[in-house]
Amino acid sequence: MIHNEEEYKTTLERIAYFQKQVSHLRKMETNLENYRMSVAGFLAELDRMNLELREYLWAYPNQLAESRKTA
Repeated sequence: MIHNEEEYKTTLERIAYFQKQVSHLRKMETNLENYRMSVAGFLAELDRMNLELREYLWAYPNQLAESRKTA
């Protein structure tokens, strides 16, 4: 889970990098099966990171501080 703004920004950077990788593979890979096998991991990780972003943005800042105290 994302706990602070630094982790939030890092996750955004990782998402941009993974999206760039998928975009590159879309342009370069000519075989459909190879393309899908190549991007499957990237897309799964993008889904996971987007869920983390959603959870972080959904939480009110006070909730994040409280969850760190109880952890």
